[in-house]
Amino acid sequence: MLALVVILAFVLVALNASAANTSPQETVVVAKTDLSPRLPISKDALATMAISVPSSYPKVYFTDPAVVAGMIPLVTIRAGQAISSNDVVKASAALGSQSGYLPIPTGYVALTIPTSEQQGVADYIQPGDYISMIATVSTSGRVASMTIFTQLHVIKVGTQQATGGASATSLTVVVTQCQAEMITWFLTYASLKYTLESYVDYSPGAQAPDPKCASVADARGVTLPTVKAAFPGLF
Repeated sequence: MLALVVILAFVLVALNASAANTSPQETVVVAKTDLSPRLPISKDALATMAISVPSSYPKVYFTDPAVVAGMIPLVTIRAGQAISSNDVVKASAALGSQSGYLPIPTGYVALTIPTSEQQGVADYIQPGDYISMIATVSTSGRVASMTIFTQLHVIKVGTQQATGGASATSLTVVVTQCQAEMITWFLTYASLKYTLESYVDYSPGAQAPDPKCASVADARGVTLPTVKAAFPGLF
């Protein structure tokens, strides 16, 4: 009889422990495919799934895929894994090695150019705008100005760590490597000024590789004869 009582006591304890460990189901956001660091998360790569989450567990999971879309993974997130606030960060908050990749089309590069209030349209240039670039050259007693590039896509203004209040001192634009070499020459031996194009004239969308400079390897360097041949009106 005593043995039977002991066995029943153990069974009751086990049943109570099992009931206590049963966690409620919660619908959370999970990855449909593997998500790589630094690549913004698309809404199509997300799904929801019900999982058991202890009521005492910190609220680190997301319930709405729309909230996660556009965020940057800090680590690799595997398909089927629940996404937590420890794994992702808003694109505006990602810094250093966790920053999202810059939106540079294939065949193009990002180039940072100096700017100021008068050079850069009084700080009205913002990410997503398109600008034109005017070069002024003084040579042999002759001064000439000419628009050398148009439709340069601005993807960053200032640095990631910059705070509001102060004027930006740089613009990051998307160019071909050949254009980057040419702009570098003008920054060294001439002066540059920018104009902000009308938003109705913007040509957004994917930029096809430039057939004249389809990759970084197609850049061949810039010399004075090269610039004269490209912009004879300046000389």
